[in-house]
Amino acid sequence: MILYEYPFNERIRTYLRLEHLFGRLALLMPREAPLDHHFALVAIFEVMDVTSRADLKSDVLKDLDRQKTHMAAFRGNPAISEASLDAVLGQLEDAFGQLSQQMGKPGHELLDNEWLMAVRSRVVIPAGTCSFDLPAYHAWQHRQAGARRADLEQWASTLGPMARAIALLLQILREAGRPQKVMAVGGHFQQTLPQGRSFQLLRLRIDESLNLVPEISGNRLMASVRLMRHEADGKLHAAREDAPMELSLCAA
Repeated sequence: MILYEYPFNERIRTYLRLEHLFGRLALLMPREAPLDHHFALVAIFEVMDVTSRADLKSDVLKDLDRQKTHMAAFRGNPAISEASLDAVLGQLEDAFGQLSQQMGKPGHELLDNEWLMAVRSRVVIPAGTCSFDLPAYHAWQHRQAGARRADLEQWASTLGPMARAIALLLQILREAGRPQKVMAVGGHFQQTLPQGRSFQLLRLRIDESLNLVPEISGNRLMASVRLMRHEADGKLHAAREDAPMELSLCAA
């Protein structure tokens, strides 16, 4: 099954983009090759670009605080495990504390590193990090893998509080969704969303063997999925057959 996710608002869209970048960074840093570490550094720069928005940190802190209040309301509910609730509340408290104590925007300390900022300015240029343009960066890439990794871990540590907060918020959001089996009839599915609930994320699973690509759209009133197939002409064409899917609507 292939999982597709569709955010219903810009805030969750940003969270998903950051999660994607943090995941890439975590995958590349442990590796040995200079090329892997180059793209790990690129991922750090891309996280800095996304988190440069002035109100992002404030939004994340507000979401963490809102989740703490929401979760605390379950205290005393016989259907809820007190131990599990305490664990989640502890994670929320820890994430809030670490992020709120961090001065400025995530990664702002790196802006004072002239060498890093020189690399950052050249990364956006095609082949801008060639050895004749950035000999110091070329030399860094020839250092031992362990030394490069130590540098990357130090630089990435300034992004850690944001990474942990985003991961926790998205985990809570995803766990709030209840999967349901649905059928796309004639390659199309549409569902009216219940009034009074503010859904933030749609999750869709579809069998990989069907070779179908879902094009998802939605707003606060309705969600729609149109199934497409990549044909031999290199284009996506609308699929006409019925296809089963698993759909989750998440609101937390």
